[in-house]
Amino acid sequence: MNIGIKKTITTGGKEISIETGKLAKQADGSVVLRMGDTMLLATVVSAKEAKEGVDFLPLTVDYREKFAAAGKIPGGFLRREARPTDSEVLIMRLVDRALRPLFPEDYHADTQLMIQLISYDGIHQPDALAGFAASACLAVSDIPFNGPMSEVRVARVEGEYIINPTKEEMEKADMDIMLAGTQKDIVMLEGEMQEASEEDMIEVIKLGHEAIKEQCAFQLELAAEVPASSPKREYSHETHDEALEKRIHEMAYDKCADVARQGLADKAKRAELFGAIKEEITAQFTEEEQEEYGALIGVYFKKAMKEAVRYVILKERIRLDGRKFEEIRPIWCEVDYLPMTHGSAIFTRGETQSLTTLTLGGKLDEQLLDGATFRGTENFMLHYNFPPFSTGEARPIRGVSRREIGHGNLAFRAIKPMLPEDNPYTIRLVSEILESNGSSSMATVCASTLALMDGGIQMKAPVSGIAMGLIINKEGDFAVLSDILGDEDHLGDMDFKVTGTAKGITACQMDIKVDGLPYEVLTQALMQAKDGRLHILNKLLETIPAPNADLKKNAPRVVSFEVPNDMIGAIIGPGGKIIQQIQKDSGATVTIEEIEETGNGKVQILAEGAEAMEAAEKAVRLIAFPPQVEEGMEYEGKVKSVQAYGCFVEILPGTDGLIHVSEFAWERIAKMEDVVKEGDLLKFKVVGKDPKTKKWKLSRKVLLPKPEKKEAENKEA
Repeated sequence: MNIGIKKTITTGGKEISIETGKLAKQADGSVVLRMGDTMLLATVVSAKEAKEGVDFLPLTVDYREKFAAAGKIPGGFLRREARPTDSEVLIMRLVDRALRPLFPEDYHADTQLMIQLISYDGIHQPDALAGFAASACLAVSDIPFNGPMSEVRVARVEGEYIINPTKEEMEKADMDIMLAGTQKDIVMLEGEMQEASEEDMIEVIKLGHEAIKEQCAFQLELAAEVPASSPKREYSHETHDEALEKRIHEMAYDKCADVARQGLADKAKRAELFGAIKEEITAQFTEEEQEEYGALIGVYFKKAMKEAVRYVILKERIRLDGRKFEEIRPIWCEVDYLPMTHGSAIFTRGETQSLTTLTLGGKLDEQLLDGATFRGTENFMLHYNFPPFSTGEARPIRGVSRREIGHGNLAFRAIKPMLPEDNPYTIRLVSEILESNGSSSMATVCASTLALMDGGIQMKAPVSGIAMGLIINKEGDFAVLSDILGDEDHLGDMDFKVTGTAKGITACQMDIKVDGLPYEVLTQALMQAKDGRLHILNKLLETIPAPNADLKKNAPRVVSFEVPNDMIGAIIGPGGKIIQQIQKDSGATVTIEEIEETGNGKVQILAEGAEAMEAAEKAVRLIAFPPQVEEGMEYEGKVKSVQAYGCFVEILPGTDGLIHVSEFAWERIAKMEDVVKEGDLLKFKVVGKDPKTKKWKLSRKVLLPKPEKKEAENKEA
């Protein structure tokens, strides 16, 4: 029996198949996408009607990786998939940002799109396929959608651009960019790179868009074979009053334009003036009219205000805060603000401010990552917090939001390529946004650079970031805005964040809200962003020209070195006894792991002071690189155990010898436990090696003065 419809497409030399009508048939749309042995199940369900009073799209995008997909059992006490990982949240955001602008503006029904990784081959990365699968399941449904759209990854590996590279290819890439778009336009971009040029960026976008166009055409062909996909469902989620809209436009437009022309830098003052206009207009309606029109008065006022502000920017070339299009808001910075952190910085640009702290740790402080597609550790963390007071709000805090995870990840990707290759520390940066009026993620990048330099981390190069905006109309008039305000972001058509060094771009993120963005406009935005980025970078370097030469006094010191593979066990000891003793004696933290590439061990020692570091390092090196025990040499060592016939003493770490009872002292000893105990420190001489046991024979008495013969005879008497 033939179940479902299956079609295949080849993208970047790799075959992708999509099957529908076989699984999850009660969803409005469902598909299974497969590349190699990596498979995703995408489903979508949308309510038939919108809830009363909802004037937006309640879209939920959920992405989950099933551990069974990779033949793994989840860690933790519950041994089941729990809250989404940061990696899953970031994939949700990638898909959401690409899909959301493509739904009709007047569609307000609850819509839930779920994507599940159900098989993973360890070769083909699922994040590059999630957007394709999501759009395909919408394409085969009857849900209104201005798509299709698709998503691809473009990586540059040894100078060659590859579409949807394998995991192995990704390890050698110096550019990694995710693109989403329709047949006509790019709608979303995010990626990281090793100081790439603006020309490289444009080339990647053009190449990725060609693959996206093919995948969009493929989805239309697939949907044409699914009867349920056409026609799309009818809906009516908004009721409009053209006469009311026109009336409010006439009342509000000129007044809002007058406020926009004032070029007020104070966000609160602008909000107060716009709010006063809205109150004045609302007061002209009777209570009965206000009840009848409901939220439409606010909706139409907001629309008139947006049109007025956009007109002033496009036609009169006046920005909301009075700046020129390429002008950056005033910047002030400070480092070493917090005395007890390992590094700190304040970065303030206009009304956006980040206080960022640096904390250094060792191997045991690394973040544990336990996912279906990756299990390991990460020694660099960058966390972004956006408390409500930063925008003058009072609202409950319910954990870390998706937005905070996304903004922190963008800054993480911007900074990570510029960390030193031989960094021995676990690094944690935390950006606390204390004020926000646009581009707090870019303030985080700048403050993070300052905090690292203040903490003495020898970055390859400092990194700065800038958020660009765009306003464009149907006639082709456009304005590219550097360092956008929050209000300019909301009323604009593009939000493009770019980070980089003086040499090139390290990360980017772009969301486009308008159809038909010409490449010439995008190129201008990138070049204008470069100028702004360099301006901000100079401000950072005025604050701190280079990383401090040393760490803060209260920062821990870390030493790392390799040891031979066959000495790993000797350093650890039975049941960890040796390494635990070294830590106890020195006060330092010692970790050791095997290096997969060489098979050697890597020892890391973390200590608060030089004395602890020296003691631990000496103890480990003596075991890993033991000096040879030489017959006739004198040593000092601890007693390891006491027996009736003598005591065993440590000559060198890992090497013991026996001081026989007859070699302990010149006088006769009845019981060894009466003269020595475990842990005592003894001086002794190596006098030979037992031919049977191969143990070193030691003597303590040869180092003691020999008693006079007469004294000895008296003692015997």
